[in-house]
Amino acid sequence: MKKILVTGCNGQLGRAINKEYENEAAELINTDVAELDITDIKAVTDFVNDRKPDVIINCAAHTNVNLCESQWDLAYKINAIGPRNLSIAATAIDAKLIHVSTDYVFDGTASLPYDEFAPVAPLGAYGKTKLEGENFVKQFAKKFFIVRTAWLYGDGKNFVKTMINLGKEKGEVGVVADQIGSPTSAKELAKAIHVLEPTDNYGVFHGTCEGYCSWADFAEKIFEYAGMDVKVNRLRTEDYPTPAKRPAYSVLDNYMLRLTTDFKFAEWEKALKEYFDENKC
Repeated sequence: MKKILVTGCNGQLGRAINKEYENEAAELINTDVAELDITDIKAVTDFVNDRKPDVIINCAAHTNVNLCESQWDLAYKINAIGPRNLSIAATAIDAKLIHVSTDYVFDGTASLPYDEFAPVAPLGAYGKTKLEGENFVKQFAKKFFIVRTAWLYGDGKNFVKTMINLGKEKGEVGVVADQIGSPTSAKELAKAIHVLEPTDNYGVFHGTCEGYCSWADFAEKIFEYAGMDVKVNRLRTEDYPTPAKRPAYSVLDNYMLRLTTDFKFAEWEKALKEYFDENKC
């Protein structure tokens, strides 16, 4: 039976991966930081050598974009050293590595969707450390998939739940309207990973739901599907200062998936509606 090691199993994507594979003839070895510290090279190599997974899916990351600015060392260890360690361990046993990255490797100055070959230029600590993770994977892994995603939501803390909670508390919310991206369901991303995983179709892929919107548009659609009468005040980025600078435009073009597979992500509105239907939001 195929063995798949999942890191960051308690996160939104880790949980979605488990649901996606629940009917698969595969053994999922679920780990989070309590079971495996990916920043510890000895712990990683020992664990991987002992369990000998066929595939490693790295869902672990330091994803608090603002905190990454003040926690550079921790962010670098988790987002860069961790993928390096997993790459080294995967290569040693000839396992595949699927590493999840981010739209934040781009600076957001484009006016058309970024394909996998667009120049990278991260603005802040999160994007910079995630890019270093990508570079380590390319350097040390032999059989790898790097999948960049964006604006992810699923089973866990996310923008959808934050908006619903704020809407219930206040009746109106302020949301930036000049940052554009593609809200992406963790369920859809897990499907894409499942399509790539058994293949030798290695390389860098973009994986986001189809279409794009602003954060304010996203919030309005959330309230529409939730049946909530909440006013969304549309803000400019400068009206809502944060420690981390964010890309103004980070729409990704799933070019390589489209070119090399038959898989297509759902439109973001359809995926969001499905999330509401399944989670009874």
